Amino acid sequence: MIALPSRIEGTTFKLKKLQEDIKPLGYVLGGNWDYDHGYFDYKIDESDGYVFLRIPFKTIDGELEQKGVSVEIGQLFLLAHEYQGGIDNEDTPGSGILVSSINQFAAPVDKDGEVPAKFMPVAHNLISELELTLL
Repeated sequence: MIALPSRIEGTTFKLKKLQEDIKPLGYVLGGNWDYDHGYFDYKIDESDGYVFLRIPFKTIDGELEQKGVSVEIGQLFLLAHEYQGGIDNEDTPGSGILVSSINQFAAPVDKDGEVPAKFMPVAHNLISELELTLL
């Protein structure tokens, strides 16, 4: 993970408006959100795992599912997920024939892998685009 400075850090937005503004740029609401915080992700690369520019946010006046909730942007960062090749061979509870025929994706080797330096210029360009869009 590499923390990145941005002029949008610390700014507040209505969640719905923020999502409407950055979705056309390619950002999606990450699946790992909770009632009081979440992330927007931009997938930069997926050749050897995944590299994301992540925009963290936290609620300042309610819960994420509430209409009209406002959020504050945290420090942006680059994040890499490295995956092993092949299928997941872990013997986990419920990993019988039916489950293994459905869930054949490999477990991550490293959820916080090293981000290659070649993605830094891309990240800086994406941050500039965000700042122009949101500020």
